[in-house]
Amino acid sequence: MTSAVSLLRSGSLAEAPYAYAASVPGGSRLLFMAGACPLRPDGSTAGAGDRGEQARVCLDNLVQALDDAGAELTDVVSTRVLVVAETRADLVAVWDVVSERFGAHDVPSTLVGVSLLGYPDQLVEIEAVAAVAD
Repeated sequence: MTSAVSLLRSGSLAEAPYAYAASVPGGSRLLFMAGACPLRPDGSTAGAGDRGEQARVCLDNLVQALDDAGAELTDVVSTRVLVVAETRADLVAVWDVVSERFGAHDVPSTLVGVSLLGYPDQLVEIEAVAAVAD
């Protein structure tokens, strides 16, 4: 299946490890995904203290939620990655996992350091918008 998402680059802005914009054709169905959390099926938080592991679990859960909605990672238009962070290295550790998982589909993304997230021991959450052709 071909993705409806087109990633847009900018030759006039600083080089970045992600696209600066994405577009979808009219008539696409937009999916506004709830923040993917590092939760196991039993509701417990995975990877306590390990941002990289939590990012992997968040991505696994995002992929499952996308699949349930009839989409996949290549249908993602943009992401917002929230990280409980004390240092820039905390952010980079999570970004490296996200970037590797998305691969060549390097969607526009915002990486944000926050002080607290909703679940006990939660350090990472990943929001996404996706688009699929109807």
